[in-house]
Amino acid sequence: MNSAAVYPPATAPAANMFGSVPGYEGIMAGGAGGYLPPPMPVEPVAPPQPGPVPDDWSIPSLSEDVAREAFKSFASSHCCYSNSPANDGVITNMEPSNTYRYRLETFTESRSTEWSHKPHEGEPADFYTQTAPRPWEIQATTPSLFTNHTEEIRVPYTSSIKDCHTCHGTGTKPCEECHGDGYKPCWVCNGSGASNNVSCGRCDGTGKDRCTECNSQGTKQCETCKGKRQLLTYINLKVEWVNHVEDHVVEQNSGLKIDDLRSVSGKELFKNSQYLLYPLLGFPNPAISEASERLIRDHQSKYAQSSRILQQRQTVELIPITKVNYKWKGDSHVYFVYGNEHQVSADNYPATCCCVIL
Repeated sequence: MNSAAVYPPATAPAANMFGSVPGYEGIMAGGAGGYLPPPMPVEPVAPPQPGPVPDDWSIPSLSEDVAREAFKSFASSHCCYSNSPANDGVITNMEPSNTYRYRLETFTESRSTEWSHKPHEGEPADFYTQTAPRPWEIQATTPSLFTNHTEEIRVPYTSSIKDCHTCHGTGTKPCEECHGDGYKPCWVCNGSGASNNVSCGRCDGTGKDRCTECNSQGTKQCETCKGKRQLLTYINLKVEWVNHVEDHVVEQNSGLKIDDLRSVSGKELFKNSQYLLYPLLGFPNPAISEASERLIRDHQSKYAQSSRILQQRQTVELIPITKVNYKWKGDSHVYFVYGNEHQVSADNYPATCCCVIL
């Protein structure tokens, strides 16, 4: 069990051991490793190709009843808003418009390594019994596409056993509360043994009180090895699947802020998914084609260096926006209803008050 051929000395730095493992030379002292480049080069991006044009580009119409109900719900959700404008206001005009949102998703897998350890609980040490697989050779179960997930894997044939560096193999550490004594100064007599010239009844005149943190033992279980005295040290492989999402919303002249549109969905006009996407061409609004080309180029440049791109997906939505003009108490006002969810924006709501929450 103490064979040096299998178990390196307890004092050997982990970085020295792992630096000799092929494929893991970058792990430094202190455990730091780093992200590893994917093994295969990224395929060149094909030239832009026309995307299919949907048959229906129409703006979904919004009835007055739906616009009014959305406004009432909006007013009711604000404690400081009176319901009167929503209930009594008269709609004078509704102006439908729309904007487009392009969304690019790039689903990647990245791998990083670091030195790690855990309390030794009888696991066999396999350091150098066989050649350790390289980071990208280790099997990992990919989650559903475009789903974030993290998995940690102990790299085979990198495990060794050493004495715990925190407690030096004792399994315990001096109690910090009583400084290893097992007793603390009595809180009644402040350690003097007497109170008002009378022997302290709390500590029977000893001036000491039992330490409840260590049960008067003076030591506590080592947190690093959990009292096992030894550690299993190994290379830890961290596999991360990340869906990188980026949107581009086309500027529109309705007066509604673009930030308001980020929380709503629209009418899906186009969607496609493949390993590496081609930029879209042929959409009625040239800003969509420009955004597609720019974002695809940026994503493939940004993520291919330290990750493996598994899939990309692009979507174009038409987001309906209706500008509602209404009158309340003789004055004209405006609110917007937008998205499939009929969200409402009314920056200058005409009837607000100060709320005091008790």
